[in-house]
Amino acid sequence: MDQMAHDAAQNTLPGVSYVMPVLNEVTHVRAAVDSLLQQDYEGPFEVTLALGPSMDGTTELVEELAAVDPRIRVVENVVGSTPAGLNLAIRESRYPIVIRVDAHSVLPADYARIAVETIISTGADNVGGLMDAQGTTPFEKAVARAYGSRIGLGGTKLHVGGEAGPAETVYLGVFVRQRLLDVGLFAEDIKRGQDWELNRRLRASGGTVWFTPELKVTYRPRPNLYRLARQFVSTGVWRGELARRFPSANGVRYFVPPAMVVAVVLGFLVGIAGIVQAVVGAQPWLLLGFAVPVFYALVVVASAVVWGRRDGFRSFLWFLVVLPCIHFCWGIGFLLGFLSLSRNITAHTGR
Repeated sequence: MDQMAHDAAQNTLPGVSYVMPVLNEVTHVRAAVDSLLQQDYEGPFEVTLALGPSMDGTTELVEELAAVDPRIRVVENVVGSTPAGLNLAIRESRYPIVIRVDAHSVLPADYARIAVETIISTGADNVGGLMDAQGTTPFEKAVARAYGSRIGLGGTKLHVGGEAGPAETVYLGVFVRQRLLDVGLFAEDIKRGQDWELNRRLRASGGTVWFTPELKVTYRPRPNLYRLARQFVSTGVWRGELARRFPSANGVRYFVPPAMVVAVVLGFLVGIAGIVQAVVGAQPWLLLGFAVPVFYALVVVASAVVWGRRDGFRSFLWFLVVLPCIHFCWGIGFLLGFLSLSRNITAHTGR
């Protein structure tokens, strides 16, 4: 905070360093970078892109962006992972405020200004807000609705909003750079969920993670079912791994999806056993097992009626597929991670 105190004494705004890991994001990275260059923050800033080994034209696009604007720098992220890229970019940064940016995100023009004002007024180590998922196709709109519903991702503040105040974690994050260095930056052996784990260390060291609904970042969902499923299996695997590593730091909500998966699968198997009972002439009381998957199906349909129908009939139909995809992929991944059943956990990056 020394540099920030000096800036305040000189009545100047602290400098801001935007850091963004980029890997195979040719579709989204230009919009993400443009949103940084169009911020209304009046203090000095820089943009550092940690470029992973991309194969879709991202490398050429990023080099082009850096060539036309000296405020944009590119550092090579040979490892290619998100935490490695973030740490590289943070170490290369020079300003006291670090703003994490995702290549799938578009920051509103007032994002940096509000974030810095909040850090100064609250003394927080990390400030963040709402992940505002917005889709363009019927599929993406269904995913966005699932993200923003309490039935989709558990109803946390960073997904559905809430009052400003201390939080367990926030979306992306605007950090005091020195505090990042103090706690050791992002854990590079954690490929997903590294923001939650870093915020855990910040809070454990006496710091504050602050949520404010004024910060709302547009997020672009995955464009198809395969990529969505891969994302949530990976997210679930790492959440299970984190729950196993740090059991006391995990809330009950993290265990709901895996419990649901187990209950639905067991209910279905018991119901099948009931069919066998009926075939052999026994009393088919095990058919009651089907009550569990039927109940879950009714919950999905009801959720689609409440949230999924808001974007049209095609989005409604996709919601019926997207919601179980999120629940089951996340839940199965959690079980794999928690029980250490994934052969190569570092391969689960969700890209």
